[in-house]
Amino acid sequence: MWEKPDVGDIVWCRFPQQPRDIPGPKPRPSLVVSISEYDDGVMVKIAYGTSQKTDRLYAGEFVIRKAENKAAYEMAGLSYDTKFDLRQLVEVPWNNQFFAVSPKPAHGQTPKMGSLHINMKRALEAAVEALSLDKK
Repeated sequence: MWEKPDVGDIVWCRFPQQPRDIPGPKPRPSLVVSISEYDDGVMVKIAYGTSQKTDRLYAGEFVIRKAENKAAYEMAGLSYDTKFDLRQLVEVPWNNQFFAVSPKPAHGQTPKMGSLHINMKRALEAAVEALSLDKK
């Protein structure tokens, strides 16, 4: 099994749809937002990532675009501009049912694609703040 990820890592994941305990049909980038360790293994809370409709952002979303922030894009290990949706969070087991080796294995034979660059901190904070305002 792989070494557990860190918060802020971008991983290759079969993000579950409904029901939440079944891996999704295709892997996609997902952002690790928290990690919990239990006696029977590691659970990873991840945010949904997509390369679709990156020109439209809603409350709780932020995007990593190559043209706007090449360093962040490269550090993330992405192949396309990608937005992450903090409204779609799910906790799944850190195992090969939900995670797969990244298509560009820059970090070895692991699901880790890359990490969130410090330059994305403001965008991430804005997405979190927009979510809290949206709930009021």
